[in-house]
This record gives sequence, structure tokens and C-alpha cells, in this order.
Amino acid sequence: MLTDASILIGRSLLHTRRALDTLLIGVLLPLIMLLLFVYVFGGAISREGGYLTYVVPGIVLLCAGYGAAGTAVPVAQDMTTGAMDRFRSLPILRSAVLVGHVTASVLRNLFSTLLVLAVSFAIGFRPGAGPGDWLLALVVLTLYITAMSWLSVCFGLVAGSVESASSFSFVILFLPYLSSAFVPIETMPAALRGFAGHQPLTPVIEALRGFMAGRPDVAATWTAVAWFGGLLVIAYLVATWLFIRRSDR
Repeated sequence: MLTDASILIGRSLLHTRRALDTLLIGVLLPLIMLLLFVYVFGGAISREGGYLTYVVPGIVLLCAGYGAAGTAVPVAQDMTTGAMDRFRSLPILRSAVLVGHVTASVLRNLFSTLLVLAVSFAIGFRPGAGPGDWLLALVVLTLYITAMSWLSVCFGLVAGSVESASSFSFVILFLPYLSSAFVPIETMPAALRGFAGHQPLTPVIEALRGFMAGRPDVAATWTAVAWFGGLLVIAYLVATWLFIRRSDR
């Protein structure tokens, strides 16, 4: 299993190298959003510690979620271009195909997150987090990316084409706007406040914000773990069922 998975992880990462435009869009888009919000809208929003400190966790989540959602595309490609027929003829575990896609997604998106943080530091981001805070932030972020990658695999397996699979990333791209990522929830209209305060992205953002500030938000962290730990289990089981069903046709 480990050997099969490592080979297929390498295959997915090799595809990333050959599709650098996709990786660049996944990194450049959040960076453009970061610069836009900080230098255009940031002056109108007053927050303790500055707007840059407030918005960076949201931009990190935007980058990681958008990149993880892109996993639907290569999965759909494997299912619609005959790659799965070839895998069936090889002496490998078929489950290693999905494990390879998800693990490559986690590695790819942690790398793009580091790039976003590096640019944030370059323009003045100075968080108060200690080593333990960064480690816990990494755990929460990795859980989020893994869960979103498995959910994206589900969309890739049910999509009828690569084009329809790619639409999932645009859905994920807009969800952070309806959370506490860019503006405080209390400034939103009442009709949106309830959704923004209870949708699953908000506790992840607040957990990352607390860790980066060096003041962990315990309630938000456990809520985020419950949301995305549960989503991870459900998405993994559904993806496995869909994969077996489709690959046996």
C-alpha cells in the first residue's frame, strides 16, 4: 500500500509541475486578494493590531481551500480519460489512486500557504505566535486541507467531465466571503450574520487567528476540529464508495 501510494503521490506531484499555471493561479489569486484588501479596503476597516493582522488567516484559508478544491479536476481526468482502465491492468491497490491525489493535494497546498505567509511577512505581518501556536495552527490547517481534498475527490468522482469538476473550486472560492475572513461578522447585515457565524469556515479562521496572535481560541479550535474531523470521515467513506462503484463499471 505505502509503495503504491508513494508512486501515485509522485505522479500527482509530477502533474503539478507540468501544470504550473494552475499552481500559480492558486497562489497568485490569494496574494492579489491579500494586497487588494490590505491596500485598498484595509484603510476603511479599523481592527486591533491592524487590518493586515486580521486578514492574513482568512487569506491563508482562501488559498488552502481553493487549492484543495482543485483536486476534483485530476480525479475527474483519471475517471474520464481511461487512466483508471490502465490502473486496473496494473498490480496496484486501486485505493492508492485516491490516497495519492489527496496526499499530493495536502503537500501542494501547504507549500502554497507558506508562499502566502512569506509575502505577508514581507509586507509587514508580525504575528505574536510562539512555536507551539504555529504547530497547532499547522495541525488545524492540515486537517482542513485534508477534509476539503477528500470532499473535492467526491466531486471529481461524480462529475461527468473535467469542466464540471473544476466548478467546485469556484464554489469554495466564494465561501470565505460569507465568514469572518475579511470583515468582522458583527458588521454584516442581520440576514447574513447568522449564516456567517455558524458556517464551518468561521471557526477555522478564528482558530488560526487566535494561534497567530498567540492567544488560542479554544472554543473555535474544538468547533473547527469537530466540523472538519467529521467532514473528513464522511467525505472519505463517500469517496471510497463512489470510487469502487465507478471503477467497477
